[in-house]
Amino acid sequence: MTKLGRRKFLLYSSAALGSSLLLKSCSSTETTSTTAGNSGDRIKVGILHSLSGTMAISETTVKEAELLAIKEINQAGGVLGKQIEPIIEDGASDWPTFAEKAQKLIDQDKVTTVFGCWTSASRKAVKDVFEAKDHMLWYPVQYEGQECSKNIFYTGAAPNQQIEPAVDWLLQNKGKKFFLVGSDYVFPRTANTIIKEQLKVKGGETVGEDYLPLGNAEVTPIITKIKQALPDGGVIFNSLNGDSNVAFFKQMQGAGLTADKYPVMSVSIGEEEVRQIGKEFLVGHYASWNYFMTVDSPANKKFVEAFKAEYGQDRVTNDPMEAAYIMVYLWKQAVEQAGTADDLNKVRAAAIGQTFDAPEGQVKMYPNHHISKTVRIGQVRNDGLFDIVWSTDAPVDPVPWNQYVPTTKGYGCDWTDPNKGEKYKI
Repeated sequence: MTKLGRRKFLLYSSAALGSSLLLKSCSSTETTSTTAGNSGDRIKVGILHSLSGTMAISETTVKEAELLAIKEINQAGGVLGKQIEPIIEDGASDWPTFAEKAQKLIDQDKVTTVFGCWTSASRKAVKDVFEAKDHMLWYPVQYEGQECSKNIFYTGAAPNQQIEPAVDWLLQNKGKKFFLVGSDYVFPRTANTIIKEQLKVKGGETVGEDYLPLGNAEVTPIITKIKQALPDGGVIFNSLNGDSNVAFFKQMQGAGLTADKYPVMSVSIGEEEVRQIGKEFLVGHYASWNYFMTVDSPANKKFVEAFKAEYGQDRVTNDPMEAAYIMVYLWKQAVEQAGTADDLNKVRAAAIGQTFDAPEGQVKMYPNHHISKTVRIGQVRNDGLFDIVWSTDAPVDPVPWNQYVPTTKGYGCDWTDPNKGEKYKI
């Protein structure tokens, strides 16, 4: 917020107020846990991602993974004997547009659930819609935590399943001095708050911190600050999103900040981003995820082969795509256990405890609406894929309320207990 100009702040505030009033005016007649319009032989679902704008570089492929899962399920007989009908909307890398499209999918298209979003800004924009209408969103991307909604199922990593293990690994293997760079919105800022608290506890040091607006390519000032703060080298923790990363890595290399002295740990760059940025700019740098295309398992081999067969042999898979793919299957299993796609309360209850043999490994949905996940760190190699240089021995249980940040330390989330719910003292 400190980076927002007054005019932009007023525009966002006006849009938020308008959305709030609209939701309030509709909620008395439209809020329901039962959807309509799914009679006959079809079940409608929404797909909501940025297919244009700065985030299209990442989100288009997530949509493709969801469509692949839907195609496979339909070919195997569908859900409860019905075919899944996807209705696709473009959030256009614009957060008010995400909210508008979410409302359309629920009110006009009568979908039973929505698979969507990438950035936390887009998720926050639609969260009020899904909560006001008591509907259901499945969200596939790692995020900053500090949230636990009854109406959202999160299949990406919580910070303790990605960011925190990455910081621990860097401290043990790459150095104690960290420069933090990110896009200027909620995920990078909250992630960096967590990292700074963790470094205080673990004996590291934050030597600098800077942000770019989403889509901004003016990275030269950040490169200059990194060189000043780390003249002899050090760790760069990168939470830039979208195509800002293209300029960042190209100028890092151009400035002579190479991976041997200035290793970059990214939490939003996977195989697809490496392909689009150019692997020659990323070789030797690192990423922390739960899934890499190089995971050696029968489930992953099947997933990669199916994706390439559908979209081209030159294509790659990555972590958000895998999390998007498996969330469609987790929803399917919950619907089949509930015996209905329309009664969302029954589907929500049935989703908890679902397990799946995912390409990343076995996952399980917890009462906090997050899944267990294996943590992995990969290093970009010459072919643009990742060598997995470290991983946990077993899946890590999700912790949405962060245990390093003082205001949320000691809190949990449990939607199976009405006395606990969104946030309770452990």
